[in-house]
This record gives sequence, C-alpha cells and structure tokens, in this order.
Amino acid sequence: MSMNAKELIARRVANEVRPDSLVNLGIGLPTLVVSYIPRGAPVLLVTENGLIGVGPRPPHGMENPDLIDAGGGFIMAIPGAASLDSTATFGLIRGGHVDLTVLGGLQVDARGRLANWMIPGRLVPGMGGAMDLVTGAKRVIVAMIHTAKGTPKIVEECALPLTSVRPVSLVVTEMAVIEPTAEGLVLRERAPGVSVADVVGATAAKLIIPPTVPEFALS
Repeated sequence: MSMNAKELIARRVANEVRPDSLVNLGIGLPTLVVSYIPRGAPVLLVTENGLIGVGPRPPHGMENPDLIDAGGGFIMAIPGAASLDSTATFGLIRGGHVDLTVLGGLQVDARGRLANWMIPGRLVPGMGGAMDLVTGAKRVIVAMIHTAKGTPKIVEECALPLTSVRPVSLVVTEMAVIEPTAEGLVLRERAPGVSVADVVGATAAKLIIPPTVPEFALS
C-alpha cells in the first residue's frame, strides 16, 4: 500500500496505542492516528476541549459544528461518549489519568525535550494544552516530519522555546522511531527503505545505534 509521510507516521504511532487506555491526539498530524486504530478497539480518545469518546472524522455532509476537536476539526462521538468542561478535562490531564498523548513537534533535543508551541516572531494563538499534556500524560509520543525543508528537527539543543522540561517517551517520524533515554537518543526502528545512514544524515543530534535496527512494524 502506498502511503505519504504523514500516513506512515500515523500508522506506526497507532501501534503504540494500548488496549484499555485513555488517549489524547494533538492538533494536526496526530489526529490522523484515529484512522489506524482498529474499529472497536477498547480505547477511549479524549480531546482537551471536552469530549471523552472521540470517533473518526465524519463523512462529508455529516459535520456537526458542536462536535470539534481542540484544533477546530470536525469529529464524531462514539456511543457512550461524555462531554466535559475544560476544568474536568484538564483535571484528567494534570492528574495523570491520560495514558498517552500524541503531539506534533517543531524540535526535539538530545535530552528528549520537546518544543512545539511557538516560533518567536510569529503570531502565536496560545499554548493550548501542550504544556499540560507533556507534563501530565503517562506517555508522550511526538509525531512529526523528520526535517523542515531539509533542516533537521531532532537537534542537540532546541533553539525554540521548550514546551516542558520533561523528556518525551518516543519520537516517530517518516524515517525512524527514536527513543530518548538517560544515555541519549536511541534509534529503535527505521522506516521501510530507509537506511541507518539516512537517519543519521537527517538528524542533528547524536544517535545511539544498536547492533540491529529493524524496519517499522506496521499492523
């Protein structure tokens, strides 16, 4: 099956969604992950603007202006879904009850710290829930394109403002799966047709290379 880069990332991230978990999908690329979670899987998706039980995007013509995610995109609610106010939703996030959040990224540094909320000098709509999610979720996965117009986004030190000082759990790009550890960034997997040398060449931070780096396992 032919996939573009964002679809490849979303499909690989979907493999990290565990049964019986409460999952938040951030704005942009992460919202694509819902399409690759098996229908009927025992997973609840939560959006920080107040819905537990988020379903996929509605078919064209079935959009409901009262059902949107935090980025303003149309969503559906699965049977049994519950609506909450922001106080309750952020109570879940800050209380450590969200098992996994998947967020986009502008940069990730050698210590696994994420910058994803602003570029100085540009209009910034606000932090949103990013700081709370990176700090409060049990696992944090960054889903992003590996480079920006050829410039590496995985760097030794973030030049952009950090979202949180807490390291993320995993970084998934269209080239690789990279795990931040106490020893450094470990290259866990490479995308189909991508070599270890390709990943190293597109990364500005030092990578720890295990003896064997398998290709993505895609369900």
